[in-house]
Amino acid sequence: MSVPMAKTEAKMKGVGELRSERGKLTIKDFKGKVDPDWCPGCGDFGVLSALKQAIADLGLYPHEVMVISGIGCSSNLPGYINTYGMHTLHGRALAVAAGAQLANHNLKIIVTGGDGDGYGIGGNHFLHSLRRNVDLTYIVMDNQIYGLTTGQISPTSVKGMKTKSTPFGSVENPINPIPLAIAGGATYVARGYTGHVKHLVDLIKGGIQHKGFALIDAFSPCVTYNHDNSHEFFKQRTQKLEEMGHNPGDFSAAMEKAYLWGEVIPIGLFWKREDLPALDQLEPVLAEGAPLAHRPLGVSPETAGALVRELM
Repeated sequence: MSVPMAKTEAKMKGVGELRSERGKLTIKDFKGKVDPDWCPGCGDFGVLSALKQAIADLGLYPHEVMVISGIGCSSNLPGYINTYGMHTLHGRALAVAAGAQLANHNLKIIVTGGDGDGYGIGGNHFLHSLRRNVDLTYIVMDNQIYGLTTGQISPTSVKGMKTKSTPFGSVENPINPIPLAIAGGATYVARGYTGHVKHLVDLIKGGIQHKGFALIDAFSPCVTYNHDNSHEFFKQRTQKLEEMGHNPGDFSAAMEKAYLWGEVIPIGLFWKREDLPALDQLEPVLAEGAPLAHRPLGVSPETAGALVRELM
């Protein structure tokens, strides 16, 4: 778990006082104690950089952010950033994140993972997090391959792709997470590319500021095991939706753009709506008072200790 640098100070002072005394943090303040062990050239470096920059730009402090991940190359990210962090189980990051968000809805919850973790093993949690409109930002490092297990097809691998697990070409149709998220109930749906870091920073900032479930599917090329969907592949094809005159409030246009895949692959904000309450806004228990994590437990210290010991 990452250790937030401002945690101790925040206990003694209010966040507003802390900000006025220390000023706005920079991307360097969010550097984790551990350096990434990704392959040189991996797109995940771009996501990490963009995420740290987005948090700094928004004026957030480490103790105000929690980054949660599953399993995979990309899911090591919480260890590389200076915020609260949890490295959980394969495909279960969204379930843990939903619990954390409801326990402390004042925290900015960010989930990071890969296409296999999020759309394959965690596909069920993905669907139900969408429909519940849990207030979190989900950044999926989509490299169209299973990288950690050395190169098998993933849910987003294109039909015909030759990999270690499909030496004669995949016969499966890939999942398209963008229209799935829009139809499933997500209220902020975007796609970025790690070759356009500034653009990705803006998409992540928008997702963090949005109240509701925000998906940012980020093309993050695997330079070791996927030589089809390379940096050069995306550089030649990605086109920003804002340059195409797209209106993210137009459902039909969002779905139409989401299915484009060929010589032009759109990136940017596909869909956004602000009229659908997030899950924590609908929960009566959270309507009044402090977040659950800050409320009295309601049981004696002895009972609480016994419960913790039983679960350990």
